[in-house]
Amino acid sequence: MPVKRISPAEARELIDKEGYAYLDVRSVPEFEAGHPSGAFNVPLMHMGPGGMSPNPDFMAVVQKAFPADAKLVVGCKGGGRSLRAAEMLQSAGFTKIVDQRAGFEGSPAEAGWRPRGLPTSTEAKPGHAYESLQAKA
Repeated sequence: MPVKRISPAEARELIDKEGYAYLDVRSVPEFEAGHPSGAFNVPLMHMGPGGMSPNPDFMAVVQKAFPADAKLVVGCKGGGRSLRAAEMLQSAGFTKIVDQRAGFEGSPAEAGWRPRGLPTSTEAKPGHAYESLQAKA
C-alpha cells in the first residue's frame, strides 16, 4: 500500500488533534538550524565532507524510540527523504505512517512547514534530539 502523503497544514492538524509525532529525518545540522516545534530527529542520511551518506542506524533507532503502532508524520527538507523513510518504516511494520509533502522548506510545487508560518524551533525538547534517541538504541 502506498504511503499517504499530506500537506504541512494536514500534518499540523494530525499532530494537534490526533496525537501524531513529527519525525524529522533530515541531518542533525539541518534539524538544529530549525525544525517543526516538538519534532523528533532521526536522520535518514548524515551530512559529511563528501555529501550525504546513509545512516546505518536509522531503522534501529526509530524502532527503539517508537512502537510499530506509533502515529508518525515523517518530514524532511523538501519531501524526498521523508517519502523514502516512510516507505522503509511501513515495510518494517509501522502501521500509522504519513509523509508530509514539501518538507520543512518546501518544493517548487508546494510551500513547506516553515514558509507556511507553522510553529518552528531551533531547540529540541528533552529526548527528541538524535543524540539522545541514538543513546537508547
